[in-house]
Amino acid sequence: MANTSEVLIYLLSQPPAALAPVAFNFLVPNLKGLQNFLKTSDTDNFPNSPSKDPTIMPTPPPSPEPEEIGDTGEQRPIKSTGDPNKDSVQPDKSFISNSMEVSLFTAATETFSKKNTNCTIAESLERCRPIVSLAKSRNIRVRGYVSVALGCPYEGPDVSPAKVAEITASLLEIGADEVSVADTTGMGTAPKTQELLKALFGAGISAKDLALHFHDTYGQALVNAVVGLEQGIRTFDSSVGGLGGCPYSKGATGNVATEDLLHCLHSLGATTGVDVEKMAEIGNWISKELGRPNDSRTGKAILARLSST
Repeated sequence: MANTSEVLIYLLSQPPAALAPVAFNFLVPNLKGLQNFLKTSDTDNFPNSPSKDPTIMPTPPPSPEPEEIGDTGEQRPIKSTGDPNKDSVQPDKSFISNSMEVSLFTAATETFSKKNTNCTIAESLERCRPIVSLAKSRNIRVRGYVSVALGCPYEGPDVSPAKVAEITASLLEIGADEVSVADTTGMGTAPKTQELLKALFGAGISAKDLALHFHDTYGQALVNAVVGLEQGIRTFDSSVGGLGGCPYSKGATGNVATEDLLHCLHSLGATTGVDVEKMAEIGNWISKELGRPNDSRTGKAILARLSST
């Protein structure tokens, strides 16, 4: 298996072709981790844009054609069964470079913080300061995470929303561009998610500065995501095929499956720019590669339908 540096070098030297700029996100556990990241990425040999092969679509795609624009001037939503790539755009000579961003973690409970990062919450925030400072000096976007915001495997399901809001505000004050508030254990419910968002907004935190991250351990991730959507959140973490878990939370499954989240969002009329059928194919492929079950209900349903036609 390739190590982190090898993966980083591969992604930077051979960025995939895409219809929109790609942000490569890397977790940095401490300042040394960011310094090593910069040492590896600091070279003129790495193009931030995809291959110039004329058969490969550059980034970003051209603007929508007039017939793709609705009466209000907004691009029409992409439906779950639609292919946003098929016959909609043609190669263009212009492109926008891909970008890199780094992620750093803290937690909403002291016990989980010590188990996961071997330090207290206060110590973890202090560790974040020089990481954010160095990243900002290099114009690298920073994403913070607050783990176990809706339930802790050690301290139980009743995590203080006020504490989560306090930590989230601290990360933003340090300089994080966005904070993903994470239900690491999947203990979150719709009422608890509403209560948490009320505390976050009450602390003066804007919805545009937040993302939500729901594990689907108890089958509540989509329900909680819709609650967030109704409250103005527009950024959600997900994992293709429902991959993931948490070594410090027994029984925790992966994030909400990307395919399931896309189907839900599209059914509500949201525009994502992602083709759910292609995502289902990716989920099927990666699950087979890893020798694990495909945990996306939508993905399996789409594949069954496609195989019968």
